Amino acid sequence: MPNRDLEQLTRHANLAVLEVAAFLREQVHQVQPGQVEEKHLNGLVSYVDRTAEQMLVERLGHLVPEAAFITEEDTVEQQLDADLQWVIDPLDGTTNYLYGLPHYSISVGLRSAGEIMLGIVHHVPQDELFYAWRDGGAWCNDQPIRVSQRNTLRQSLVSTGFPYHNFSRAESWFEVLRTLLAEGRAVRRYGSAALDLAWVACGRFDIFFEYGLNPWDVAGGALLVHEAGGRISDFSGGNNFVMGGEVLACNAAVYDQALAIVQEKFSK
Repeated sequence: MPNRDLEQLTRHANLAVLEVAAFLREQVHQVQPGQVEEKHLNGLVSYVDRTAEQMLVERLGHLVPEAAFITEEDTVEQQLDADLQWVIDPLDGTTNYLYGLPHYSISVGLRSAGEIMLGIVHHVPQDELFYAWRDGGAWCNDQPIRVSQRNTLRQSLVSTGFPYHNFSRAESWFEVLRTLLAEGRAVRRYGSAALDLAWVACGRFDIFFEYGLNPWDVAGGALLVHEAGGRISDFSGGNNFVMGGEVLACNAAVYDQALAIVQEKFSK
């Protein structure tokens, strides 16, 4: 897809995301306890997630009718092996949303033959729209963004996500966390992997690592990191970070140091 067409598609997709963001803001204090379900351990969902997803599917489907979908809430048939896929999370940070914590996002990515071509992450409460298209740079509210220039672990602000339903690798995760707590500046955990990636891209975080993720947690933010000059991989340094359930994203200066720690601890 030509770069100019990708830019225009991204801008049209941005409008769809902003429309869904307005719906999320309208509903933020309207959800009643009886309208919340626990779909798996510590995984909440409400009509807001499902309606927002349906809105995105409808609008993005009009933009690229031939594209399939990978979605969190299964409001449309999943086609994991399609060559062209929208990968969407209508509300990343549902628990934050339902508990009144102003940190949640919408994540949208478009994959073509396994390669992410555009990515969007919208921090809804702050109205920050992060977006990128392949070879077009990374942006927030029409301003270019870059990863940080901090070049040592001691200077690095680290973000992660706690294991909340998959504890199979928790000991390795704790080992990485223990090392980065000792050697880094500080560690934060906010509850939206999509925003963690966006914040690496704009230089607020220097390192983000997490396992137990789904494609829709990563697809929107991964291209942001790449286009902002950062590096992103799975825990072995490979490219299976969208479908592989694990991600390491860093500025370019500290990536090798962080990868060495993650590789050592997760190889045990």
